[in-house]
Amino acid sequence: MGETVTLERDGHVLLIGLNRPAKRNAFDRQMLGELAEAYGVLENDDEIRSGVLFAHGDHFTGGLDLADVVGDIAANSMSIPENGRDPWRLDGPWATPLVAAAQGWVMTLGIELLLAADIRIAADDARFTQYEVRRGIFPFGGATSRFPREAGWGNAMRWMLTGAEFDAPEALRLGLVQEVADNAITARERAVTIAQEIANSAAPLGVRATLEAAQDGLGQGIPVADELRSKVAELFATADAAEGVQSFIERRDAVFTGR
Repeated sequence: MGETVTLERDGHVLLIGLNRPAKRNAFDRQMLGELAEAYGVLENDDEIRSGVLFAHGDHFTGGLDLADVVGDIAANSMSIPENGRDPWRLDGPWATPLVAAAQGWVMTLGIELLLAADIRIAADDARFTQYEVRRGIFPFGGATSRFPREAGWGNAMRWMLTGAEFDAPEALRLGLVQEVADNAITARERAVTIAQEIANSAAPLGVRATLEAAQDGLGQGIPVADELRSKVAELFATADAAEGVQSFIERRDAVFTGR
């Protein structure tokens, strides 16, 4: 499909691969756009009944490539390609089930991509961190609603308010993932197997109705993308956010002043 996101059809299953391994699959503007286009295929192609999100290389994602995307985020000017869908899946409802498999680093956006999927598998080497508060901003891709919903308030705040790292067994305990596999290959295989079971054994109309009813049952707990991106744009205008971005570029801990 593109340089940074691969697409492969396996019957009625769409395999979506994050493909910027030399940068630990960190998301720049191109990669965000290509994932949005891939999600557009997932939702708009009637032949697709389920999807799998996985990553090429050793890591699921190192999160956002702040040096590339900071201008768009600060100006709240991120756009979705024509026929694409929001890469954070905040423009629901969504009708096609998505199974995700993660390995290695699962940072910031990586956790939010998992939380936006319907079923999640992690390799036993996966390391997670919701690191935004250490860069002077906050998780603006749905984690502030989805993480507490999945893990409970205290569990989610433990990790979102500190930005600390946790491992695959803790992710399983939290409900962030449903299975832990022995390695990345097995995690992907398990995700494909589950997606194939949905696509080949379950009635498509029944699957869509189940997702719709479940999403309706959750109510309006997930803010729309514009609300979250407007808030993070405000934060990017602060001195602390500028320090956070600079510390990212210089690969050091940030020193915040509360301004």
